[in-house]
Amino acid sequence: MPSLRQLFLSHVAQTSNLPMMLEVDHAKGIYIYDTAGKKYFDMNSGISVSSLGHCHPKVSAAIKGQVDKYAHTMVYGEHIQNPQVAYASLLSSHLHPSLDSLYYVMSGTEATEGAMKLAKRYTGRTEIIACANAYHGSTQGAESLRSDEDYKRAFYPLLPDVNHIEFNNKADLANITKRTACVILEPVQAEAGVLVPEDDYLIAVRKRCDETGTLMILDEIQTGFGRTGYLFAYQKYNVKPDILLVGKAMGGGMPIAGFISSQAIMSSFVSKPVLGHITTFGGHPVCCAAAEATLSTLLDDEIVSSVLEKEKLIKSLLVHPIIKEVRSSGLMMAVELTRRKYLKHVVGKCYEIGLIVDWFLFNNRSFRLAPPLIISSDEIKEACAIILEAMDFAQGQYK
Repeated sequence: MPSLRQLFLSHVAQTSNLPMMLEVDHAKGIYIYDTAGKKYFDMNSGISVSSLGHCHPKVSAAIKGQVDKYAHTMVYGEHIQNPQVAYASLLSSHLHPSLDSLYYVMSGTEATEGAMKLAKRYTGRTEIIACANAYHGSTQGAESLRSDEDYKRAFYPLLPDVNHIEFNNKADLANITKRTACVILEPVQAEAGVLVPEDDYLIAVRKRCDETGTLMILDEIQTGFGRTGYLFAYQKYNVKPDILLVGKAMGGGMPIAGFISSQAIMSSFVSKPVLGHITTFGGHPVCCAAAEATLSTLLDDEIVSSVLEKEKLIKSLLVHPIIKEVRSSGLMMAVELTRRKYLKHVVGKCYEIGLIVDWFLFNNRSFRLAPPLIISSDEIKEACAIILEAMDFAQGQYK
């Protein structure tokens, strides 16, 4: 009889030739356990998804409670479902007053797609500007925003009239004109290796958008829900987007995302044509129940307010000769090494010892740290000790 691993490789579509191949038995808190009983520190959170850790009791209870009431009843936007309404109301109460209308989807890339359509429909313009080395998803529209031509050309033709600017380069903002429908950017560039905005860059983008009548879209799919030490990074960096993208940590591990704008902008989807954007499973009631429990827990348990102290502790502990720099915004962190060849040894040794870190798409000298926000000080100290041990190992390979 074939093993689970063999069945995985034979019947679950693969994304690379080198999957991690961790056979998951269960997960709890900040740990994942394999089928042999080995425990792993999850310092990745499924790419910033499991901010409350795995199987948080309040989230699990909300899921179980909603499952026994109803799941899917009708395509999104037709039935009044309490979990959708309750969550949208709660979330909007913690956002800028103009961000009062939430369109539910299931994934971050769908949020990107919806926001792109909304900006073009509302402004009547076609040009979209994105930042180089940004990542907004893998569907064809979202993929069009990627600057990496070597990667994109395999999927041509993609969406036309997409141009790029360099993050933190204010001179490039002159490329935003009155034919630009929207500028879409991450408040902190994630896959580039955690690049934070410098010298009021986001405020300068906002100003240029106002001058040209361009919509500013902030992709907070990774930065949202406390990751940067604020509920949302736009609050941290003192700038208001016209459209906000959310996802990943939104559902406490359940698949849910959304794009948020004003009712005036969002109403563009209602007519000319009617049903300007539709989805079947967006705002699934079970996922919405999980999302409400997640947000309520983040707010009530003062988890977000502890993030900056935990960031400081990690940076104080991660000191090693092969570390060039630790870049961070809250618990969204990139550890850059002095030599690229160290990276595979650090990541591999961490995994061997029992700690999961991850790579970046557009930075081959750094590894990602994005632990659950609930991680304790003692757990941070233990995890950092493992990382330092892996660095000793990596350094020793080249003596």
